[in-house]
Amino acid sequence: MTSSNHCLVDTRVFEIEKRHTMLKTKPSTVVLLDGQMITLVQDLIWMKMIEGHVPDGNGFIGLWRSVVVKNLPYKDMRRAGKVPKFLAHRLFPSATYSIWLDSKLRLHADPMLIIEYFLWRKKAEYAISMHYDRSCVWEEVVQNKRLNKYNHTAIDEQFHFYQSDGLVKFNDSGQLPVLPSYVPEGSFIVRAHTPMSNLFSCLWFNEVNRFTSRDQLSFTYTYLKLRRTNPGKPFHLNMFKDCERRAIVKLFHHRTNETTDPPPANLRLDTIRHPYR
Repeated sequence: MTSSNHCLVDTRVFEIEKRHTMLKTKPSTVVLLDGQMITLVQDLIWMKMIEGHVPDGNGFIGLWRSVVVKNLPYKDMRRAGKVPKFLAHRLFPSATYSIWLDSKLRLHADPMLIIEYFLWRKKAEYAISMHYDRSCVWEEVVQNKRLNKYNHTAIDEQFHFYQSDGLVKFNDSGQLPVLPSYVPEGSFIVRAHTPMSNLFSCLWFNEVNRFTSRDQLSFTYTYLKLRRTNPGKPFHLNMFKDCERRAIVKLFHHRTNETTDPPPANLRLDTIRHPYR
């Protein structure tokens, strides 16, 4: 896909139990500056499943443009969803920045202000939040198996390989950990499409392709591998607290009229409207 946009906000709805929750984002609380908000849907049937929403002639539903994708590379929809999540720079090569938003979330802040807050202020090229509860990959493995998130044998194979290649427990190496947490919350990612950011995303996708689709298991291994294989090239990662993520994206509860807190004042533009097409 080609895009000449400065900023891209993308998500996907591939799994049958999901809905276009992001389409219900109120235009008054999300202002798009010089960019485009895109959701990838599996097929035309999904277009008919969007409750109460009909795309216009250009495929827009509110702020979001729905793009139908065919011939998915994987039968496993969990794995197919990692393509737009990690490879936005390949799908939209002209985009300078991208924001990944899981389809279960609602965006409640201006995308360009999000980029300014998480990237420009921190002098970062990639931003992702720490997990709200866990910081060690060992804990994440146990939780994934306890909740039967994936085949246990496949998880063990992946985890044992990472251990054999040097992965250690968080804060258990005798030195300060290289990251504030070894487990991310991957539902919200902000990044610049720089060479190192693109390389990290491709390496992370490679792990999802090689092992399980549980990307939280492979995040730290990928980061450490990037540092080890590119010692003279810094990668500026901003790993922020999960409370900052929850301040600007809200979990959608189906068929409810829930109210949500407004985003922080420095991320709001309630009175300014900008063209988004």
